[in-house]
Amino acid sequence: MKAFSIAGIQMKVSAVAPNVDMMKLKIDITMNLYPWVEMIVFSELCAYGPLTYAAQEVPGVFEQEMQAAAKKHGVWLLPGSIFEKRDDKIYNTASVINPQGEVVTRYSKMFPFYPYEAGITPGHEFCTFDVPDVCRFGVSICYDMWFPETVRTLAVMGAEVVLHPTMTGTIDREIELSMVRTMATVNQCYFFDVNGLDTGGSGRSIVCGPDGRVLHQSGETEEIFPLELNIERVKRSREMGVLRLGQPLKSFRDHIGDFAIYQKGAKLPYLDSLGPLIKPTRLDKLSELKMTEDKLTPPPSPQAFKGES
Repeated sequence: MKAFSIAGIQMKVSAVAPNVDMMKLKIDITMNLYPWVEMIVFSELCAYGPLTYAAQEVPGVFEQEMQAAAKKHGVWLLPGSIFEKRDDKIYNTASVINPQGEVVTRYSKMFPFYPYEAGITPGHEFCTFDVPDVCRFGVSICYDMWFPETVRTLAVMGAEVVLHPTMTGTIDREIELSMVRTMATVNQCYFFDVNGLDTGGSGRSIVCGPDGRVLHQSGETEEIFPLELNIERVKRSREMGVLRLGQPLKSFRDHIGDFAIYQKGAKLPYLDSLGPLIKPTRLDKLSELKMTEDKLTPPPSPQAFKGES
């Protein structure tokens, strides 16, 4: 068994005050309670909350504080993400820090939650990194997961564990729980999804294994959840099949050239017909209802216009 231990931290996130000191305290508590933990993962936008006015430069003070915390405890650290000011744009960026306190890579969210996360510029590079003698990890953020191509690409790049900070406080959280199971299964990997609380999400963080089974699901309160992963299970699943049944990564490999919709210059008239990526409005809804009513309501009969004699 090749074991590697990761602790997710599901904590309350304020939108009006920095949460950095609480993050550092949570790291101290985690390592005091569970000194065997080798990596810590926080939720999306955990440090400063979901408002862009708190955007920071990267590298910057926050990253330096997290580097010091990682070095202090000799632990890998993915401190969620922050809004990053870069030139005249804002990105949603996560840093990965090694036990020596060095930033080994950064990842900018490829799919901001448009049209609701308006004003955030998408990143365009996938992110993997290696933990020596353990395995390759991939990084994905929140809405990225809704696009199967993102996690599939990380798996094809060799990622055996996908780290997924998220910030979901909306009514689709239940859908996301099923998606985590699906992404873990069809890509035959561990999927480590960490959500926040209050303005940082509705909790219910979830971790799934390469056969899609739920290893842990949090409730809706603050929680530190350390898990020891058996990394060898990933390779075993990919070689022998999910529960020794389907072998989706091998089948995908053998059919990569068959997906014409991804070819450069491909015409996609149906997708083009769906309209612009904008928020639905009450006016649009009323207009749709009016059109529906007009179609369903029969015209009045001539008798309806006769007066009483």
